[in-house]
Amino acid sequence: MDEIVERLRRFTAERDWGQFHTPKNLAMALNVEAGELLELFQWLTPEQSAEPEADVREQIADELADVFVYCLLMSDKLDIDLLAATRAKMAKNEAKYPADLVRGSAKKYSDY
Repeated sequence: MDEIVERLRRFTAERDWGQFHTPKNLAMALNVEAGELLELFQWLTPEQSAEPEADVREQIADELADVFVYCLLMSDKLDIDLLAATRAKMAKNEAKYPADLVRGSAKKYSDY
């Protein structure tokens, strides 16, 4: 992860794009990329979405990478350890959604 973040820092610095990478702008860019990912699934059936054709699968990989890049850029900009934040969030989710209560259910935690 550190190697990728360092590469992103270099890439950004070489292009003088840091001036545009405010948390607000990065959050908006992240949303745009997530929307582009969503668009690839828009008219697919559940079955098609589970096994996309090769060209669509490649586009999905590109959009996932874009989302990941913006997550990394934002966490770097805000000095958030993304792996630690993910571990902490998983602990919260495990407490909020006990497996024995929610197994097989799509209900929100406030509905059980």
